[in-house]
Amino acid sequence: MKKFLLSTALVGVAFAAAPAMAQVDVTVGGHTKNYIGFLSQDDDGADEERNFDMLRESELHFNAEGTADNGLTYGFHVESEVDQNDGFAVEESYLYLASSLGRLNLGSEDGAAYLLQVAAPSADANIDGLRQYINPINATVLGLGALGEQDYDQDAFDNQDEKITYLSPNWSGFQFGLSYTPETIDDGTAGLAGFNTDDTEDNQGSAYSGALRYEGTFNNVGFALGGGYTHVEIENDDVANNTESGSEWNLGADFDIGAFGVGAAYKNLDGTTNGDADEVDTIVVGADYTTGPFQFGASYFNAEVDGGLETDRYTGGVVYTVTQGLTLRGSLQYNDFEAAGADADATSVLGGVQFNF
Repeated sequence: MKKFLLSTALVGVAFAAAPAMAQVDVTVGGHTKNYIGFLSQDDDGADEERNFDMLRESELHFNAEGTADNGLTYGFHVESEVDQNDGFAVEESYLYLASSLGRLNLGSEDGAAYLLQVAAPSADANIDGLRQYINPINATVLGLGALGEQDYDQDAFDNQDEKITYLSPNWSGFQFGLSYTPETIDDGTAGLAGFNTDDTEDNQGSAYSGALRYEGTFNNVGFALGGGYTHVEIENDDVANNTESGSEWNLGADFDIGAFGVGAAYKNLDGTTNGDADEVDTIVVGADYTTGPFQFGASYFNAEVDGGLETDRYTGGVVYTVTQGLTLRGSLQYNDFEAAGADADATSVLGGVQFNF
């Protein structure tokens, strides 16, 4: 990604007297994902979806990084949402330290189970990838209630909460990671506001996650295998309120054979409500083919809430790389939803432009 580099040597004469600061580079980057397209879906009879519309997701990223004489890399990273209604909301903000012993993240950042998660090939990763950024379906008028997640990233409990994450070095393709989140239901405390409250009845408390990933090549077949597990505790559990500790785990595999790629992923989410009413099983299968600047892809997504909504999604698409950081995207998607004896479907055609900088 081409980034705009601001050397601290250009900031002002004041820094010229501090040689240590000359090692710190500040970069500004980000992305904007802009889509326009057509949607046809079932509705609840009271409202209708707009058939032709636009969707956008944009972020700005700021990073400051330096290297100590002993080889330690240290830095600070911030990501902010910058679309019209986002109000420049900070999504991630964390300090990191890295050396030959591994990497340590301290602050608001995704945990190890997500950072090392293996994704299946996709038609357009913004729509049917590990983490979905663009979704044309209007859940309000669909008539089946909340749709829940339409992706499979492992972040249901700790997401970008304040945490400590350790990522090991890559040893001949093998890597592991561990994360600890002191409080997943954050009171919004800052540096002078004090620690979070504890023992709040039936609140989600601490979360622990771990992940393994292995990448390599065998007989000219490239592969990535991985899995992760997350556990979240419940504070002051009151059985009468029907709560319990929650868990989330995933397995993934991806294979590249020449220009072809194929992969699959599975995720199980067992929420913090007693029983299986909030248990979700997600299966994803994908394949792609790359030729020159074109990448053609297809995927199948199935998510089933125990005793509730089941989603089947079929997606096909193409991504064309115009130049470094600039891609054109097109996709066709069909969704089938079933819940409590009712069903609905939705079909969309989208075209997009993505600019990474």
